[in-house]
Amino acid sequence: MAITLTKEVTDLLADVRTNKVLATVDHLGFPHAEGGVSLLAGEQGTLLYLESFESSCTNKNLVRSIWFDNRVAITLIGSAGESFQIKGKPVKVHITGPLFLKYYHQLRQHQGDVNLAAVWEIEPDEIINDGQAARRKHEEQVHPFFTHLDRLVR
Repeated sequence: MAITLTKEVTDLLADVRTNKVLATVDHLGFPHAEGGVSLLAGEQGTLLYLESFESSCTNKNLVRSIWFDNRVAITLIGSAGESFQIKGKPVKVHITGPLFLKYYHQLRQHQGDVNLAAVWEIEPDEIINDGQAARRKHEEQVHPFFTHLDRLVR
């Protein structure tokens, strides 16, 4: 089930300083993670991944994800240390048409002679605040006894 992207996530997606990593799986189930990818918030609440090369490992894995209903994971790490993991499902790929042309022209206008092979739509189904403070709070709630003994003595 698709969920709505939060303002924190859309702000991170829009920030050029955000580190973005897209993880997919291959035909054997082995993970493949690619950093420095072009990820954007789509107009319909989806994530848009701009793929430059048709023959890339990520592109092949995304095709396989649509065929076999596989999920992908995206990690966003902001310049202030905030971190989110988004899990989702690739639902559509654009290799022509208005959406493709919009991003093709934008990329070429800002980056020069670059290629765009596809614009992938990824429907998010889970967003996890993966920042250190949020993780610590979650772990203390879920696993209250998983702590070092020296932290109990005050």
